[in-house]
Amino acid sequence: MKFGVVIFPGSNCDEDIIHVLEKIMGQQVVRLWHKDHDLQGSDFIILPGGFSFGDYLRSGAIARFSPIMQEVIQFAAKGGRVMGICNGFQILTEAGLLPGALLHNEHRKFICRNTYIKPQTANALVTAQIDQQRALKIPIAHGEGNYFADADLLKKLNDNDQVLFRYCDEAGNITTDANPNGSVENIAGVCNSERNVFGFMPHPERAADSLLANEDGLAIFESIVSIARA
Repeated sequence: MKFGVVIFPGSNCDEDIIHVLEKIMGQQVVRLWHKDHDLQGSDFIILPGGFSFGDYLRSGAIARFSPIMQEVIQFAAKGGRVMGICNGFQILTEAGLLPGALLHNEHRKFICRNTYIKPQTANALVTAQIDQQRALKIPIAHGEGNYFADADLLKKLNDNDQVLFRYCDEAGNITTDANPNGSVENIAGVCNSERNVFGFMPHPERAADSLLANEDGLAIFESIVSIARA
């Protein structure tokens, strides 16, 4: 499987993802610069975390207009698989590839710490192979991770089984206290209605190596690779 990792000015998690995919998962990876017009035959596109274009205006608002995004949008429209992590999630919402918006954290502070998330659907590539009762310890690092959807959109997301993860405590309980940023209904990630575009704020690439004493994030990458291979 060939992964394309898009790199914007200000991306800082691209090499982390490339390390996990190449060195740990044994996958082929190509680096895609934001000015490129060619996805180089990628089967799966990943938009990494960071601070694309310094997060000016809104996080992801400028990166959304990079030349590579026109290719990504067309790729997704044809059923191609795309995943955004943190800043990548923000870019995908700005581009209209994912529903909802990422607002400033509830307490207006940047948050960088471990949190727990629980899969909410088995009907998505990134979660299908994960134990639905398992709480994954995955770090977050963001200032604008407060996921917002109005009542109508929220109902649609729940009715269509589009919520990928919700923030929870270590035991898997989805509570207000376990919500780090004020996200509506503890939502940490969603997919589109066609189920080929995925986005979430936590960083699984930062929890996918034994050297980090946490490999919970590997479950997400393993789910992607195992389903795609099948």
